[in-house]
Amino acid sequence: MSIQSTPRASRLHIGLFGSRNAGKSSLINALTGQEISLVSPVAGTTTDPVYKSFELQGVGPVVFIDTAGLDDEGDLGQLRVEKTRQALEKTDLALLVLTGLPREELPWLDLLKEKKIPTLAVLNKRDQLEDPEALEGTLRETLGLPVLAVSAATGENIPALRQELVQQVPDDFWDLTITGDLVTEGDLVLLVMPQDLQAPKGRLILPQVQTIRELLDKKCPVMSCTADCLETTLAALAKPPKLIITDSQVFPLVWKAKPSESLLTSFSILFAGYKGDIRAFLKGAAALETLTEASRVLIAEACAHAPTQEDIGRVKIPNLLPTITICLFLTITNGFKLFDQNLALTAGRPFLMAADGSTVKTTEMLALNIYSSFYSNVTNRGVGQAKAVLFFLLVVIISLVQLRATRSKEVQQ
Repeated sequence: MSIQSTPRASRLHIGLFGSRNAGKSSLINALTGQEISLVSPVAGTTTDPVYKSFELQGVGPVVFIDTAGLDDEGDLGQLRVEKTRQALEKTDLALLVLTGLPREELPWLDLLKEKKIPTLAVLNKRDQLEDPEALEGTLRETLGLPVLAVSAATGENIPALRQELVQQVPDDFWDLTITGDLVTEGDLVLLVMPQDLQAPKGRLILPQVQTIRELLDKKCPVMSCTADCLETTLAALAKPPKLIITDSQVFPLVWKAKPSESLLTSFSILFAGYKGDIRAFLKGAAALETLTEASRVLIAEACAHAPTQEDIGRVKIPNLLPTITICLFLTITNGFKLFDQNLALTAGRPFLMAADGSTVKTTEMLALNIYSSFYSNVTNRGVGQAKAVLFFLLVVIISLVQLRATRSKEVQQ
């Protein structure tokens, strides 16, 4: 994977914010040395945010975000401004582009400071200003930011702006890695990658490629196999791998086969920590313990691929739901069968003596309790019958609720 093909999510996002005709698009063209943004003297040429991937010397792989003017007008203009606000949420480093004293830019500067986004003020159109140094000093005092006067049209101070961008990159931006501190140089890593219908023909999916590339950069030996070749691959290794990374759908299989000294994780878990907030995912996992029959669960995927016959979220999990009804039925019927064994083998023994002198059966099942209530005393047969009816109704209610819940989620073939 070349540096130019670095995924957008792994790039430094540099957002350009400013009023209409402040020269944001021209500034991107000047920084990159290419005509990658549409430039026009007409105010409001840029409407929706435009994302441009680029390899910026001294910085690395970046994405420039060219946004609409902060002073856009009208109903449509307000929609464009809202899109700009959304683009700000993806920004790692902001360029506040000015051509004079700030007005509409001030609330946005407050927002950038609130979100702790490193910001550099760029005074554009230097070649058209009478005293750019004086204005540059005024802005520096007013905004409390580093300010650099440039001209996107003539290229004046553009090299200095590139150098300033390097200085403004957050120190820890490139520290985050996929595998973190799980492995170091020389550690053997085994990747288990099933090639099912979801796998693109003739190539690996991007998370697998990214993981392999990072491990090679860490100078880790990398082995890979499909799930059906796992035991053969492990047997061929001179020593157990330090780390095994697997696809989530074969996690149980790999767990059973892995050497005890090998660490095990999945691509999903690694990328949850790499691209998202792993602590939020851990809280979500812990919440599973609190689910009840009345809980509603949303299964959402962020994948852009079209659904396939082996899609996990849309097909595999819904296909498993009807089996819960079957398992419930088998559990109940087997429970009735176990009643005979319980009665024949223990009859509720061993008995404990209660304080009132009565005996308590320590191995009594619900069905045995109903049986004992009915046959222990002629006067208690009504109680036994009532318990039996309630037990029957309970089983029917549970079965109907479970059937209704699973039937509504079955996949129509």
